[in-house]
Amino acid sequence: MSNIILARMGEITLKGLNRGSFEIQLKGNLRYRLKKYGKLRIYQSQSRIWIEPKEEDNPYFANDESAREIMKAVTQVFGIVSVSLARKFEGGYDEVCSNTREYVASVLENNPEYKTFKVSSKRGNKSFPMNSPQICCELGGYILDKFPQLKVDVKKPDFIVNIEIRDYNYVYSGKMMAHRGLPVGTAGKGMLLLSGGIDSPVAGFMMASRGMPLDCVYFHSYPYTSDQAKQKVIDLAKIVSGFSGHINLHIVNFTQIQLDMVKNSPQDMITVTMRRIMLQIAEKLALKNDCKCLITGESLGQVASQTLEAITATNEVVKMPVLRPLIGIDKQATIDISREIGAFETSILPFEDCCTIFVARHPKTHPHPEDVTEAEKNLDINAMVESGVMGTETIEINPF
Repeated sequence: MSNIILARMGEITLKGLNRGSFEIQLKGNLRYRLKKYGKLRIYQSQSRIWIEPKEEDNPYFANDESAREIMKAVTQVFGIVSVSLARKFEGGYDEVCSNTREYVASVLENNPEYKTFKVSSKRGNKSFPMNSPQICCELGGYILDKFPQLKVDVKKPDFIVNIEIRDYNYVYSGKMMAHRGLPVGTAGKGMLLLSGGIDSPVAGFMMASRGMPLDCVYFHSYPYTSDQAKQKVIDLAKIVSGFSGHINLHIVNFTQIQLDMVKNSPQDMITVTMRRIMLQIAEKLALKNDCKCLITGESLGQVASQTLEAITATNEVVKMPVLRPLIGIDKQATIDISREIGAFETSILPFEDCCTIFVARHPKTHPHPEDVTEAEKNLDINAMVESGVMGTETIEINPF
């Protein structure tokens, strides 16, 4: 009996004729994500993906405790619903009984407080002489006989003994939940406007969960924003890349552009004007890097620049779609996701980004088109945008 990781696919199983391409991408993403864990065999059977070592002495498959690291890595690959560490073995019903007995003994050794169980069975191999209900009934009785301290509880058992009968047989208990979604690489690439706040890393995570690879653009106004603020954004990009894979982080030198805006644009319109210039720079960088859309962490009504009128004013300067996955999400829900993906503690570090400096005390929250025209009449927008694109530094983020 050997250990093997069982990874369950989710939304992919609903696909039609293109399901195969999604499955190929998912297996490729798993190989990329797990390359540091030794030589692995990754293959698929129905809605399952199986991951096992090619070498017997792989330490990550030794036991439940050692497998947690590689199992957690699998849960960070979009397209996976949940993961279990299973025991793989061959044979008929007698071998199912003996291997299950050995497995239950190990479960009880690690969890002596367990008093109740139930058996769940899936029979993919239809040549097996017993159907799933028969396996559950017979095997449940066998476990009761061998472990008289246990009782059956089909509603709220302390643990479930799962048996799968396929080309091989598998026994396991428990699962580690994953982030679902679609495999990264099955959608076009997007350019994420990444700040040092809570929202934009979550927006990137959410779009990556829909199969979208990411590049990021960050607007840096040194010395008004510090090198610590820059490092904070690099760290956030690394966190997001743990789910999305490789990221090119484009850092725009925004200082002079922002100073020119402060000098030549009305105070109450600086935020809207700044967002319009940011989107234009981001769009040009996106086109240069084969990105099909822009992504922001905006949520309707959250701040002055995120009213419907302000969003309309910023949208009209670009032709590329602007995706806002947080647009209707409550702030606390965003914080919950931020904590879940491990970004929150970095996001709240007290280093300001360019959006928090030179902010008007009373920004215009419902700008009209004529307000925008008046605000930009003394600005050379084209020159500002070109300056921003030319003054961009790119850092490669390789998470694995």
